[in-house]
Amino acid sequence: MMGHQGGVQDKLFYSFNLDDHVPRSHLLRGIDRVFDLSDLRHHLAPFYSHTGRPSIDPELMMRMLVVGYCFGIRSERRLCDEIHLNLAYRWFCRLGLEDAVPDHSTFSKNRHGRFRDSDALRHVFESVLPALHERRPCTW
Repeated sequence: MMGHQGGVQDKLFYSFNLDDHVPRSHLLRGIDRVFDLSDLRHHLAPFYSHTGRPSIDPELMMRMLVVGYCFGIRSERRLCDEIHLNLAYRWFCRLGLEDAVPDHSTFSKNRHGRFRDSDALRHVFESVLPALHERRPCTW
């Protein structure tokens, strides 16, 4: 007998775990195991104002950059769109289904301004590199 999918009906509650929908072998899972941004806030603190409304989380911004670099997404507009749509990217960026992705213009201002002035990318690279060497000794 031929099945038939019913019409779209809004549910009141959903049971959805984002972690269950990201394959265990996904590249971002491997990166996440060694990607430690625990001291990023301390490193960037001098580049943020103590007044005004809260900024976008610098860890989110850094995780978005990693997604862009790993998957060859050069356009900031496209990167924000891809993170909005892709469950694995959302998982890596610590965004739930209901969380908003930063606007591409805000992302761009931070990347070209605050992150460039702070040398944050170098700081992250230098903190992640030793962790990678600990997990997988270099054979060359």
